[in-house]
Amino acid sequence: MDISAVIRNLEEIAPPAGAEVMDAGRIGLIIEGKPEIGRVVCALDATPAVVSEALRIDADMLIVHHTPLWSPVTSVSRPLGSFLKQVLGSDLNIYVMHTNFDHAKGGINDTLADLLGLASVAGMTLGVCGNCSLDIPGLVSRLGSPLRTWGLVQLPCRIGVAGGSGFDLNLIREAASLGARAYLSSELKLSVARSSPLPLIESTHYALEAPGMRRLAERMGWQFIDDPPVMATWM
Repeated sequence: MDISAVIRNLEEIAPPAGAEVMDAGRIGLIIEGKPEIGRVVCALDATPAVVSEALRIDADMLIVHHTPLWSPVTSVSRPLGSFLKQVLGSDLNIYVMHTNFDHAKGGINDTLADLLGLASVAGMTLGVCGNCSLDIPGLVSRLGSPLRTWGLVQLPCRIGVAGGSGFDLNLIREAASLGARAYLSSELKLSVARSSPLPLIESTHYALEAPGMRRLAERMGWQFIDDPPVMATWM
């Protein structure tokens, strides 16, 4: 299939106009490779391990949530040079669906709502709010990741959920206005925790966003390349 047809399909799934301002120039086809697309693979990040696996199985396009080129390139470090050499040398296309896929129907946050079994779901500026019938161990099981709580979380209850680094006080207040009694996201800052009107549940960025990309891959018949960060909790 010609790459233009693939891109049209991707833009129907996650319209670029739905992206936030910070994503200007950072979504879509950020690395152009071969014009004919046969095999497509999907991942959360274009890590070296993901790119190596994509090339091993002769993929023509890698679709990811996070761009590997967040900052403007004004100099090339050795790691970036190695990455670009590997990708450009193989004619691999890399396509990014970031905040436009966060907001899209069936995207990152809709997937979280389904994964957690939320009921009476309401959309938020970024994320969703819904009634959660799970307790903390149930959330851990569904997400496949440890959780950390701030404040007294009393589940089951109505919760706000935002995939990725969504601990923003405006979002937390929005969830509270929709009846949430707790709020789930990742990458919590102490200043936000201290000021939050709701108890907070902290997961990992990967655990909250990889399910949406995995679901997209299943829906489209692509292979999902799992590459969770290596983490350990020490007590």
